[in-house]
Amino acid sequence: MPRFMMWCTHFITLVVPIVSAIEVTIPLTAPLGAAPLKGNLVSLSIEQDRWNEWAGTTEPNTFFNNVLDNFIQITNTPPFVRIGADSEDHTDFSHDVEYEEDIFPPSSIITPYPEATNITVGQGFYDIISHLPNGTQVHWGLNLREYNLTAAYLETVALMNTFSSPAVLEKHIDLKFIEVGNEADLYHKHKSRNSSWNVQEYVSEWEEFAYNVSITANLSKLSCTKLIGAAFAGSSHNNLSGFSPQAIFNLGILESPAGQLIETISQHHYSGSFCTGSGAALQDLMTKSYIRGNLSAFIPDIEATLANGLKYILGETNSISCHGAPNVSNTAGAALWLLDYTLYATQVGISRMHFHEGIGYKYNLIQPVTLNYSILDGSPVAPLAPHVQPAYYAAIIVAEAIGSSGTTQAVEISIDEDHVSGYAFFEHGSLSKAVFINTVAYFSGAGARNSTHIDFSFTGLGRPPNNTSVKMLKIGYASDTSNLTWGGQTYETSDGRVSGPLTVDVLPISSGVDLQETEAILVTFS
Repeated sequence: MPRFMMWCTHFITLVVPIVSAIEVTIPLTAPLGAAPLKGNLVSLSIEQDRWNEWAGTTEPNTFFNNVLDNFIQITNTPPFVRIGADSEDHTDFSHDVEYEEDIFPPSSIITPYPEATNITVGQGFYDIISHLPNGTQVHWGLNLREYNLTAAYLETVALMNTFSSPAVLEKHIDLKFIEVGNEADLYHKHKSRNSSWNVQEYVSEWEEFAYNVSITANLSKLSCTKLIGAAFAGSSHNNLSGFSPQAIFNLGILESPAGQLIETISQHHYSGSFCTGSGAALQDLMTKSYIRGNLSAFIPDIEATLANGLKYILGETNSISCHGAPNVSNTAGAALWLLDYTLYATQVGISRMHFHEGIGYKYNLIQPVTLNYSILDGSPVAPLAPHVQPAYYAAIIVAEAIGSSGTTQAVEISIDEDHVSGYAFFEHGSLSKAVFINTVAYFSGAGARNSTHIDFSFTGLGRPPNNTSVKMLKIGYASDTSNLTWGGQTYETSDGRVSGPLTVDVLPISSGVDLQETEAILVTFS
């Protein structure tokens, strides 16, 4: 009987990465209108209600100071620190309180670490600013929402006592700005003003309060300390209540005694909301066109501000409002968002970005104290020591791109790709570095990781570079919340200091560079 042999054929599907190629053209000298960059481009906005935990009371918070000092080591400039936000408008002063006493609402799944609804502070609350690094510049928020001139007076006296104290003067810590009220355009929504509340009433109120603050603080056009203007929650494009820089300019705020002390206009911006617990997509946040659309809405406000000879900042910003969205704001993908968002902001005239931070907030760059509850849902967790989150790496990359020369300018590199962003940096007018970002969110299970090969060409006078040094932000997946490395090194250490051997690839300019999905690189030209 014949035998029949049965053969089983197994097919193996190989997933091969796709490599696309582009050529970018970079000027050798800074073009006219290239944005000037300060070392404190990435700065902080800190929720006022737990300020004592950030700074430390009887002694400095060493971890927080270390992660601030990391920037000083790179740029010779400390981050600017704003202390205020929602809780600035819930703060009162008492001589009977040493540091602060807070009343908090219950924690929830949406908001595991809520803001205090009532904050009573004493002189020590302000004095601990002396714990920050030498040369720190400060922007401090005072209470307008409660419409209490006595409270504003007492806070101002305490503030000025601190900034004239030997401990602060010796460290050259300067009060650069006083902010009178936070997001006054939302006062009616928060039921602190009636339904007739409008921008005209705001300007009248602000002028009264700010004038009293300026007299108490002995401010003048010659003083170091100036006033912040606006501090509104959104742009004129999406602010249906009529609050905008243009509106307050038209109402004559800059001609008022206090308004003449306005040097900088501040507005606030988040790229989405988690206030009702609705989801947010990480890829949407990272998308190049989404970032540009969000920031372009502020262009009319910025142009009006600059036309009045003032500077423009985002005095409070971050990824998703109401402290961030879980598994979005706390991820490596959000670090790439922050990098592209910050650098693009410079191209539309924004001179500084204050990324908002609060104890236990999901979108933090820095968690400065031990946490006992999950930042995602408020459930109990084993004590989690102070640490940096992925977005901190983006701030470090920005700092390294700017450097310490004090002359850095930047332009966006024209790249006709939906998922690749690039920026060129110039020092003393000459090309020095470039940053490239691939904003495709690469997730576990996505298969092969695609990449883009970038070749360089150069325009303008000067000798083109021969070599590049390439430093990489290494990310496993866009959803990772830890284990990132920058040039092979980590900032995820117990003391917040960088650790590990530095890895930099030195390549001839002719070889170009490769950029994977969910990756950023810093290219130094030589």
